[in-house]
Amino acid sequence: MKKQKHDTRWMVSVALMAAIVILLANTPLGMIQLPIIKATTVHIPVIIGAVLLGPSAGAILGGVFGICSMISNTTAPTLLSFAFSPFLAEDLLGVVKSLWIAIGCRILIGVVAGWVWIGLRKLRLSPWIALPITGFVGSMVNTVFVMGSIYVLLASQYAAAKEVALDAVWGLIMATVTASGIPEAIAAAVLVTALGRALLVFFRKQMAVAR
Repeated sequence: MKKQKHDTRWMVSVALMAAIVILLANTPLGMIQLPIIKATTVHIPVIIGAVLLGPSAGAILGGVFGICSMISNTTAPTLLSFAFSPFLAEDLLGVVKSLWIAIGCRILIGVVAGWVWIGLRKLRLSPWIALPITGFVGSMVNTVFVMGSIYVLLASQYAAAKEVALDAVWGLIMATVTASGIPEAIAAAVLVTALGRALLVFFRKQMAVAR
């Protein structure tokens, strides 16, 4: 898949990975409900898809993840769902902000993970090293861009939702990154390595048969 030919095999593979994203996004394993935010493992198939199929596939899968997040936050809102659902926004600018946070930031997961993987492989790093790095970075992209965008774009609304002073928002954002983002990234590093290694072997065998 290095050449990223958008042929039938590539499209079917992307569709299968998208189905996994949708499945996870609609089960407790994919969206873990916390008091004020939904922690997620849905970014893991996005990262694996970016590794196997390239950054463009990763972008598509990230977009699917973002749409699922938007739907989830619209139909089962939490205190922070206004940041992820344009239907809960107060004005047009809020719609744009929520679309960026829900979908744009998730597209970046696949794009960054795909290019990180390509870069690490060009450095001739072993998959046992490149995969966990890619998994960790991809997961942190999700956390940093989502929480960072909330801080930059919606700090006052976040403070109101949490019933805290505006100057306390930065500390709360960093607490979320530390308490939720880092464990998610470590889990992603482990799972992406385990699943990605097996799937890389499978894909190589399939490509050899196709030739």
